[in-house]
Amino acid sequence: MMSVVPSSSDQKMTNERPSPTIEDYLGVIYTLDRNGDRVISARLAQSLDVSAPTVAATLKRMQRDGWVILDDHKEIQLTPSGRSAAMNVIRRHMLTEWMLSRMLKLPLSEIHREAHQIEHTLSPEVAERLQAELEDPRFCPHGNPLPGFEDEAENWVPLSSLDPGETAVVRRIQESLEEDYDVLTFLESKGVVPGAQFEVMELLPFNETVMVSIEGNDVILGLRLASEIYVNKLE
Repeated sequence: MMSVVPSSSDQKMTNERPSPTIEDYLGVIYTLDRNGDRVISARLAQSLDVSAPTVAATLKRMQRDGWVILDDHKEIQLTPSGRSAAMNVIRRHMLTEWMLSRMLKLPLSEIHREAHQIEHTLSPEVAERLQAELEDPRFCPHGNPLPGFEDEAENWVPLSSLDPGETAVVRRIQESLEEDYDVLTFLESKGVVPGAQFEVMELLPFNETVMVSIEGNDVILGLRLASEIYVNKLE
């Protein structure tokens, strides 16, 4: 992850909870950063589906309030208070996903969108009780690690990197896919979900697909999609 560069704007750090809009920005910045992506204004505009002027105006307020800084290369970095707030909102989001999945039995394709509507309203006390009720999960239902547990996923590899004949267990459907209802519905219908064991049957670079077998059923995935599904190889 990117290191935090000290700045005079850090002197304005606040202990107040940011607004839902600012929490959305903080969560996206944190997620892009931990996935190794460059955090620039254009990526925020794309991820949040807002205009470039809107991002610029919001970042200006975030700098003023001590949530972020921009380095000499115009990359966005979280201040200590910004990182703490980002980790809190992502944690609340993932706990809410578990509540919707485990308690209300909503499908994997719906919980991200629904959790986004609820996460901003959870108090710290409710979040703590929810975490205890869920027995302290380390990953969300999609397999993405809760903040602080990233090291537990460091040995997982993209499905697209496997060779024919190798077997593995699906561990993580990366955050970039969580917004895509159609893709998640497809994956869930084919059994490509965290915990599923599979074998790579065929890799076809010429048409950029990979065929895997899950519970006796062949599933064809595009390599781009397969690169965003992380797995744990079996020996």
